[in-house]
Amino acid sequence: MRAIADAAARWCDADFPPRVRAAVAIERRLGYSQPVVDVALDRLFGGLTAAALEAAIADELGTLDALDGFVERPGRPPAWARATGAVTIVSSDTTIGVAIPALAFALAAHCTVTVKDRSDDLVAAFAETLAEELPAFGATLSVQRWSGGADKRESLVLGAAAVVVAFGSDDALLAIRARCAPGATFVPFGRRASAGYVDRAALAGDAAALAGAIARDALLYDGDGCLSLHLLYVERAADGAHERLVDALAEACADAVVEFPPGRRPPERAARAQAFAAAGAFRAAQGQGRSIRAADGAWSIVTDPPRDQPLPLGAGTLPVIFVDGIDDAAADLRERGIPLQALGVAAPGAADVTRLAEAFGAVRIAAFGSMQDPPLAGRHGGRARIADFVRWVDRA
Repeated sequence: MRAIADAAARWCDADFPPRVRAAVAIERRLGYSQPVVDVALDRLFGGLTAAALEAAIADELGTLDALDGFVERPGRPPAWARATGAVTIVSSDTTIGVAIPALAFALAAHCTVTVKDRSDDLVAAFAETLAEELPAFGATLSVQRWSGGADKRESLVLGAAAVVVAFGSDDALLAIRARCAPGATFVPFGRRASAGYVDRAALAGDAAALAGAIARDALLYDGDGCLSLHLLYVERAADGAHERLVDALAEACADAVVEFPPGRRPPERAARAQAFAAAGAFRAAQGQGRSIRAADGAWSIVTDPPRDQPLPLGAGTLPVIFVDGIDDAAADLRERGIPLQALGVAAPGAADVTRLAEAFGAVRIAAFGSMQDPPLAGRHGGRARIADFVRWVDRA
């Protein structure tokens, strides 16, 4: 764990040569601007600490010692959390470095790990740093690139793995699952969306600060990734504070794109966002809702889109839906058929957060402004961090 954390600490330095090269490659692959890539790398490696690794492992296994031999457990037989064996991790094509936390926990469990990297070679570069910190990683960690589908390497690597962790679309996950061994543990992370909920109490606070935090969650990484804010529910207020929040959001979005300039968007994504904003403008001209869009199309806000209209889910677009309460918002989300990952709120410690999580089905509740910065010791996608990489051996 110290070696993993020390390697990550080197990558926290923006001038570390491997990071500089990887950042340029990521910009080229995803079209993100340099400030956006820097934020992603700072968050990724800044959170990869020995303390966070230890906290997650000790919580799930009871003690770190269980990874190295039999340990006594009150009321249960002594047990050893033995490595499952070979682990294969298939990286996401969008979220930067999403495979790295998974490989860290798999290595901590003493597994041999193979990672399918992307064309920016971020994981491969970090693997070299890991091997410099602990040479044994050179033998237990392999980073490769292969194409999906008919590529024989994929079938061989997936078929030999005891555990397969995969990130991607539903179609991609189904194809990967079909190539796994019958007894393999398959850990899928599919495409999901995230929403936000602003209650009347939050509307009574600092609207500019609230809007700034919401805009960052919506626009950073151009809405890519399941933790980006894709949809915002706002409770109606008798004094019109919900409408004033929209004005504050427009100002905040204009500021956000200065700090984190949007990168290159694929034409089809840009077209969907433009069409969504144009439809909103047409409804607004008829007195139904509002549509506010930057002159250069970098961002747009559309209020109360119809439930039968597909949402762009990113690309600089933030749909805002006014509701009368939690049940109203949850019903809207269900009818739209959007599977939820995270829920952004103004105050995660508020009394109704448990009810919000239950109503929305979210697996992460986060304060606005931090939705896309999950702690390493948290449960990614609601799943365990290391438990899938061990098999318990009991000693009678």
